[in-house]
Amino acid sequence: MTRRSPVKLRLVRRVVPLAAAVAALTAIPTASATQSTPARPGSHHQFAVGPQYDTTHVYVAPGTEQAFVTSWTSTFGGTTIGPVSTQVTPTPSRTLSELVVSPVGTLSVFDYTTPVPYPFGTERTGWLVTDLDQAVRAARADGAAVTVAPFADPIGRDAVVQFPGGISAQLYVHNAPTSYPALASVPENRLYLSPDSVRAFLDSYLAFTKGRIVSDDRHADGAAIGLPGTTYRLIRLTSGFGTTTVTVTDGHLPHPFGLETTGYGVPDLGATLDRAKTAGATVLWGPVSAGGQDSAMVRFPGGYIAEIHTDR
Repeated sequence: MTRRSPVKLRLVRRVVPLAAAVAALTAIPTASATQSTPARPGSHHQFAVGPQYDTTHVYVAPGTEQAFVTSWTSTFGGTTIGPVSTQVTPTPSRTLSELVVSPVGTLSVFDYTTPVPYPFGTERTGWLVTDLDQAVRAARADGAAVTVAPFADPIGRDAVVQFPGGISAQLYVHNAPTSYPALASVPENRLYLSPDSVRAFLDSYLAFTKGRIVSDDRHADGAAIGLPGTTYRLIRLTSGFGTTTVTVTDGHLPHPFGLETTGYGVPDLGATLDRAKTAGATVLWGPVSAGGQDSAMVRFPGGYIAEIHTDR
């Protein structure tokens, strides 16, 4: 495992270490912020920068950040920036924060040393956008709620939006440009919705992300979600923010389905699971073959649950 120690910064007793840490990865600039203009539903431009900048937010049990990061990078490879103790919320809090840049996806890991202020912890992902204020206006115009208004953090600005169905994402921009390597495999943002909310979600989510439906299987094999012998609706989406799978069910799901936020594609599922178990992770379900994939559900130290799959 390759580890990078955090850049040591102190600015009049204020901790701003992530700014320099992120800058350590800088090679080429990302898209710069654009001048803000009013947004109308469906009228805005593409805000996405690239899926390698879209981080899964991982909230681990207190004191387990290093165990999680070690297990994750031993399983998938990658580099890390941090941990650093900092405040990443608009109201007082403290967390050990670490960025994990791995071939299968980028993770923002949070190990809070104080209580987590609401509604943080409910957002699934962080999306780098080209213009935060414009993106917030567009999200609202496209039917999303702004649950956390824009605020400053140590390295940029953020906001949290919630799409119909209760799906939350954090939007962010950096003060300094950053560059992360392209992913070997783009992760899946895995969502579980009820039939009552899926239409409103799709209308809002696709309008904001400028995405499209890749497939809509109303008779997907239930073995993939722990329900062999049944079927469910599986919708696959794609956009500049990456890949999204929407599982539409009646909510009668066995543990741990629905607790995972992200699915990760690997070339060899068996070998990956062997590395994960050696690194302290637990296989909760599978492997199972369904829908052209072999997949399993894995819990890493700290409690993070992930779906891992290989296409057949």
